[in-house]
Amino acid sequence: MTNLIRTVAAFAVVVLSSSVAMAQEPAAAAAAGQWSLINLTGAFGAGLVTIGAAAGIARLAAAAVESMARQPEVAGTIQTAMIIAAALIEGFTFFALYICMIA
Repeated sequence: MTNLIRTVAAFAVVVLSSSVAMAQEPAAAAAAGQWSLINLTGAFGAGLVTIGAAAGIARLAAAAVESMARQPEVAGTIQTAMIIAAALIEGFTFFALYICMIA
């Protein structure tokens, strides 16, 4: 439970410090016709995509290692399938990150 609390606290620090570091002057934002608040939807989307991809690949690797332990004779086939599936997850993750950054 303490690891979860530490992770959430670290995430909150990163999110809050990035908004302060990238803040604009109110007069400059008003002159440019922009909002004075920062739009963080892309950043939250990118974070969610990264967390989802990491969880998916972790589950994939855990299942593959367990399967290789149960049937060592087909470890090569399982490893090949795992690498292909991980590559597909990473490809989708990069596409989703791109969509989050242009949104």
